Amino acid sequence: MSTHDEDDLQHLASEYVLGTLALAERSEVERRLPRDAALRDAVAAWEQRLLPLTALAPPEPPSLQLWPRISASLFTTPAAVQNAGGWQAWWNSLAFWRILAGGGLAATAALAVLVTAQLQAPAGPGYLVVLVAPQDKSPGWIVQAGSRGGKGRDLNLIPLGPTAVPQQKALQFWTKGKDWGAPVSLGLVQPGQSLKLTLDKLPPLQPDQLFEITLEPEAGSPTGRPTGPILYIGRAVKVM
Repeated sequence: MSTHDEDDLQHLASEYVLGTLALAERSEVERRLPRDAALRDAVAAWEQRLLPLTALAPPEPPSLQLWPRISASLFTTPAAVQNAGGWQAWWNSLAFWRILAGGGLAATAALAVLVTAQLQAPAGPGYLVVLVAPQDKSPGWIVQAGSRGGKGRDLNLIPLGPTAVPQQKALQFWTKGKDWGAPVSLGLVQPGQSLKLTLDKLPPLQPDQLFEITLEPEAGSPTGRPTGPILYIGRAVKVM
């Protein structure tokens, strides 16, 4: 298998585990799984890597509207879900929860991310990124980004655990759209600490937009571009 094919396989498996594939794509993956050992191995590996995400969702008391919404969603027809569109539609749809229920351990990890995003997300279209270590694909950070109802765009960088940083070195956060000439720095990152940014000066977010964290000199990259090794990397998935 070529490097390109392996990257495509890993990308497909990660989106399947996160539950962000379209229904037709998910159905195709499920048809492939019984006869495609490489895909099965990739899905199993991503399930194990994303297990730590279950710790992302803190206890949250349900609102008074939650149970009426669940009750109403039990009688939502597929056509109604398709016509409604958007995050709220599939968050409230029975079909969405059935998909999650079929994912086992992966569904638990995905649900933790989605619950957190639902509780914290700004209004408007949003994106989710799982930043993983290139060597073993272990997840290290979550990126959650979205618009504020026409008032700008926010980004949250959330650590999943501590990151060891050598003395006189620093973590630097980058992003790059597919048609950009070079990555753009989003600033330095403190190990194990969340970071909230505004993206108003950057082009609109796009699916598959690259995000990465590199190891740089203490004051940041001297060239304005990544110079050190990539510690964590991932691509944006549209989630609402």
